[in-house]
Amino acid sequence: MRTLKPHAALLASPGMGHLIPVVELGKRLAAHHGFDVTIFVVAPDSSIGESPVFSSASALNHLKLVLLPPVDISGLTDSTSSVVTQLVMMMREALPSLRTAISAMRARPAALVVDLFGTEALAVAEEFDMLKYVFITSTARFLAATIHLPTIDGKVEHEHRIMKRPLEIPGLEPVRFEDTLDLFLDQTDKSLYAEYTRIGREIPTADGILVNTWQDLEPSTLHALEDDKFLGRVTKAPVYPVGPLVRPVGPNSKSEVMNWLGMQPVESVIYVSFGSGGTLSAEQTTELAWGLELSQQRFVWVVRPPMDDDASGNFFNGSNGQDGTPNYLPGGFYTRTHDRGMVVPMWAPQTEILAHESVGGFVSHCGWNSTLESIVNGVPMVAWPLYAEQGMNAAMLVEKLGTAVRSRMRPAGGPIGREEIADMVRSVINSKGNGMRTRAKELQRGAAGAVLEGGSSHNSLTRVAKECEVKLHSLSARALGA
Repeated sequence: MRTLKPHAALLASPGMGHLIPVVELGKRLAAHHGFDVTIFVVAPDSSIGESPVFSSASALNHLKLVLLPPVDISGLTDSTSSVVTQLVMMMREALPSLRTAISAMRARPAALVVDLFGTEALAVAEEFDMLKYVFITSTARFLAATIHLPTIDGKVEHEHRIMKRPLEIPGLEPVRFEDTLDLFLDQTDKSLYAEYTRIGREIPTADGILVNTWQDLEPSTLHALEDDKFLGRVTKAPVYPVGPLVRPVGPNSKSEVMNWLGMQPVESVIYVSFGSGGTLSAEQTTELAWGLELSQQRFVWVVRPPMDDDASGNFFNGSNGQDGTPNYLPGGFYTRTHDRGMVVPMWAPQTEILAHESVGGFVSHCGWNSTLESIVNGVPMVAWPLYAEQGMNAAMLVEKLGTAVRSRMRPAGGPIGREEIADMVRSVINSKGNGMRTRAKELQRGAAGAVLEGGSSHNSLTRVAKECEVKLHSLSARALGA
């Protein structure tokens, strides 16, 4: 008798930061739990199909990526629409294509897994009698804040949004206003709060919630999510910590930056990057340059155009100084730092850089993908949150995990000064004395153990796999009886 092979469908929302963890989840299901996996990808155009992440995943056995027809939301949004609102609109417009694609599949998947912005697709899973899961690609603390949001009344919202008091979450430390989510800060996009609240209501209706974290990283938060005295009364869906799910290091790179890293001492280089969506003002970029120079530490800095209109048009063009320094950086910066630093425009192979033995610190926006890449490589951080849930991530890294330092400045306090930047960089590179590096290495070992067979995350995903197998046999028996 032929053994039935479970099949799961995954739905990824637009953006590489959303696609990567979904792909890694699909790979884990296929390689370690015997699944066939189909990943449906939503995007505004077909260019993502040319990305290395898409092409390399498509070449794997038992893993298929399907790019749904591009969606056009130009008539549904305006200049005040936030990124979150645009993502929600794109996922909503993609629902008919998803429904058609699943209906056309010869082997109906036993489960549909959606990410944060795809919760409206849970209804599609119900239509096809599939198990339905939500995959939170961020932290358990972010999940807790999201499902708690619909229970907040107007008084609490006013106290947090207007009076800037901490937001209380049952069973957890309060979220300070300066670390809060964008939805409490954006006063222009009127639909943002409503959409986010809807998502918070829909997540608990799933059959299970997968989170890109692990038991030992967030034990108290995971407990609060299951305890009926706290957030367990908000959601009865079991929570499965299945992380860390991060993109693996690729083949040996012969790029200029990797060659340069190969010539530097062990754990001597600070890597500076604010992700694909993170930009600084021209003034802050200048202060960062001075801070790196004053620190006297080796660095690799991925520079993106400052968000000031007057500066972005001059990025690495003919208005550079004689030594190639862009005109919004201190004059002669390249000349003064060429012996210990490298400036890389726009993009660098971050996964490979953080895994290099010469890298000893990471100045990061604290996006969760970047944070996980830092943790799995045992690299302490300078936490520099910019948007989304990054302030919450930074607070956890500094105050709970002790693997990062953070500026004393707050977003409304103007740019972070060069002297403080230099101090933070030095404290991370020289972090053996303050314990940050030791704790980062401990987290690294814990992260590696969680995904090994018998580890907490492996066991969590095994429970999900067994649920899917039971569903598969149920569907098969029903088909035979029909």
